[in-house]
Amino acid sequence: MSETARPVLHDLRDRLAADPDTFARNVFARLFGSAPTLRDMFPAHLSHLREAFTDVIEHVLDVLPGDDGHDELIELLAQLGRDHRKYGVTEEHYNVMAQALVDEAAAALGPRWDRATAETVAQAIMLTTGVMRGAAQSVPGPATWRAQVVQKFDINRERVVVRLIALDPMPQFRAGQYLETRIPQWPHAWRNLSPSIPPNDAGELEFHVRSVPGGHVSTSIVKETAPGDIWTFAQAHGTLQVEAGRSVLMVAGGTGLAPLRAILLSMALHADSAPTHLFYGARFPGELYELGMLRELAAVNPWLKVTAVVDDSTDPWWVEGAPDPHQWGFEVLRGRVGDIVAQYGDWTDRQVLIAGPADMITSTKLKLRMAGVPTDQMQHDPVLD
Repeated sequence: MSETARPVLHDLRDRLAADPDTFARNVFARLFGSAPTLRDMFPAHLSHLREAFTDVIEHVLDVLPGDDGHDELIELLAQLGRDHRKYGVTEEHYNVMAQALVDEAAAALGPRWDRATAETVAQAIMLTTGVMRGAAQSVPGPATWRAQVVQKFDINRERVVVRLIALDPMPQFRAGQYLETRIPQWPHAWRNLSPSIPPNDAGELEFHVRSVPGGHVSTSIVKETAPGDIWTFAQAHGTLQVEAGRSVLMVAGGTGLAPLRAILLSMALHADSAPTHLFYGARFPGELYELGMLRELAAVNPWLKVTAVVDDSTDPWWVEGAPDPHQWGFEVLRGRVGDIVAQYGDWTDRQVLIAGPADMITSTKLKLRMAGVPTDQMQHDPVLD
């Protein structure tokens, strides 16, 4: 954009940053006032959505007038456009949002709003919504697809395994990726879940879910999901994958095993898979419920070695009765999985895949870096605060 656009958009950015929640509230009030039916597309509580919305607009106003960062901004907006397909957003909705943004910008800038300012702001907003709209229109196929729950296995009071069969054609995705997922109990909430098996022609899906404290969706899956439920899926994301020909280190914490399990099953289809060492961590011995399956996998795939790690050596009362993990023949070590891995051996020549809770990923990366493993050899999905 021209040099004259810079002070206008940066002034608007600064005014937004001074009170982002009010700006977002006013934009959404204008949006729903112009098109009341749009309210049904949004969750009941908009606080998190408003925060994410203002973060994006502030970033647009910061980057757009400058000389750098345009490619990254366009890709961010394009991804947002593709993401919005699952909500049923149409071309007309983009027009209504653009007008709501222009009207609120005019109110925010007050006396500074004149013809030149209006043209600059409108151009920026139309560019923003245009990139999103164009990216959404360029995606082939339907925005969402469905699968039906056919089995649910309770592991303990906070963990379940859910199996589904696709009702619609399953889009292509890779083992190790995660899927945008919506369950019927929370029709406006989307969560990212990692399949624990590779995609297949039968349309089978399997997810390992832990009830996260304060997590409404995960708790509903653990307590309320039942055979017959219809789940909805949208895009696949994630870059976890194994580079052929290089030895592999995998570190899994709890249900973070799921994407690594899918990758291992995919690797088992090839006779020439590289040597792979999986460290499978859990809080208690009874939570290492996948060791039986891993024993079967390792028995016919000599390239796979498994080490189990537990924080505590004794199960709490609510895990009592679980099989003794030692029966599977794997070594079972006690400690934090990141500490154990870093002390276990030299991993500097390995490609490293890490999956699990955010604090476990951060801790494991730190320990491995201190042990000499280059950061660019480590892969994990985005860590959310």
